[in-house]
Amino acid sequence: MIIGVGVDVVDIARLGERLDRTPRLRERVFTESERGLPLHSLAARFAAKEAVGKALRTPGDLPWQGVEVTNGEHGEPLLVVSGAVAARAQEMGVMRMHISLSHDGGIATAFVVAETD
Repeated sequence: MIIGVGVDVVDIARLGERLDRTPRLRERVFTESERGLPLHSLAARFAAKEAVGKALRTPGDLPWQGVEVTNGEHGEPLLVVSGAVAARAQEMGVMRMHISLSHDGGIATAFVVAETD
């Protein structure tokens, strides 16, 4: 059963400007394994972090690095949550989270579905 849905969009160029203006932002928001990715991938991951917060009904209240997007065996995006994010998911009874990422036309999008049994 679906218990939460979140979607977010990020202007890729605008995120690039923010990262240039505030160099520490990259370290604050992204995990070590995410930091070296191309800008369009960072934007999609930023959107993913926001979308997870919305799916867990706590937008803006969870630590950024508690959400990491990795890649599965076939290159598909996978969510890894830890710390306060994992605790919130457990509190809600979330058993699985599904994610879809896309970027085109200067915009990155993430869609997250939180599911329970």
